[in-house]
Amino acid sequence: MAVIPARVRKPRDKAKAEAGVLLVERWILAKLRHRTFFSLAELNEAMGTLLEALNNRPFKKLPGSRRSLFEKLDKPALKPLPPSPYQYGEWKKAKVNIDYHVEVLDHYYSVPHRLVRQTMDIRLTSMIVEIFHKGKRQASHMRSYFKGAHTTIKAHMPKSHQRHLQWTPSRIISWAQKTGAATADLFAAIMARRPHPEQGFRSCLGIMRLGKAYGNERLEAACQRALFINAFSYKSIQSILKTRLDQQPLPERPKQQGPIDHPNVRGSHYYH
Repeated sequence: MAVIPARVRKPRDKAKAEAGVLLVERWILAKLRHRTFFSLAELNEAMGTLLEALNNRPFKKLPGSRRSLFEKLDKPALKPLPPSPYQYGEWKKAKVNIDYHVEVLDHYYSVPHRLVRQTMDIRLTSMIVEIFHKGKRQASHMRSYFKGAHTTIKAHMPKSHQRHLQWTPSRIISWAQKTGAATADLFAAIMARRPHPEQGFRSCLGIMRLGKAYGNERLEAACQRALFINAFSYKSIQSILKTRLDQQPLPERPKQQGPIDHPNVRGSHYYH
């Protein structure tokens, strides 16, 4: 058997199917064209009556009707529906980062930490994300559509978050100190803002890679500006470097004004 898909806008490629559409248009839709319906249930009821009549209508050149052929040929071959609806799935590949998470459509899902740096096969449905390694399922998560967020199972974490192939928060901060104090402070702030410090490893390592492209001096200046404007992400640092904002002087912080001395301002003592 060969499956030959019909071409777009070529109804003769599927004449049998188009003939059925034409039949329904003539014997059901045409009969209802002058009626007005006020609910879907009312429309379904009217169409159901006409459909029953169409199926029981005798063939002109063949014995029986559509109903009799269905009862004779199709119905005996039908099987029960599966207990759960079919879930369409897509497959992707992703590599496990040092934070034991894989990135799937801008969301991060955890896997057992022993699989760090391994390439995983990922199956996506509308509800579930399944992660496989060498044919064995290693993790299953409810699918999340929040970009940049993490879905983490505690059992996937190393004990007390002690080691990730020798990567620890303190090691990353000390590595950043080689670039400058502002870089180290930014990395500490990034990890402090995550539920688990390891979830900030990816951003920190990405920022360090920017130093190779733009130089450590510019990276340190960009981190200073990021701390000044409270921008704690890889994309913020990348944007600062691309637009050369790191080479602009930082604006002065507005001076805090003291209490206003004016006869119309009563002060807190007035309300005691």
